[in-house]
Amino acid sequence: MNELITRLEEKIAYLERHVTEQDKVMLEISEEVARLKWELKRMNDRIAGLTASGAAGSSDTGASERPPPHY
Repeated sequence: MNELITRLEEKIAYLERHVTEQDKVMLEISEEVARLKWELKRMNDRIAGLTASGAAGSSDTGASERPPPHY
């Protein structure tokens, strides 16, 4: 009977350690996802700003259609 209890205690200890490790990994993944969402939003805002400024600039005298000065 003591051997059975010892084996069960070992399994419980292993499972508790495994759950703790999984919790740490899940926290790291959650933080990484939050950081990537923030970066994606920032990049989307930046692209939207560039697109808006590009659209406003192209309605001028057609400067974007002229070749660069080194041609």
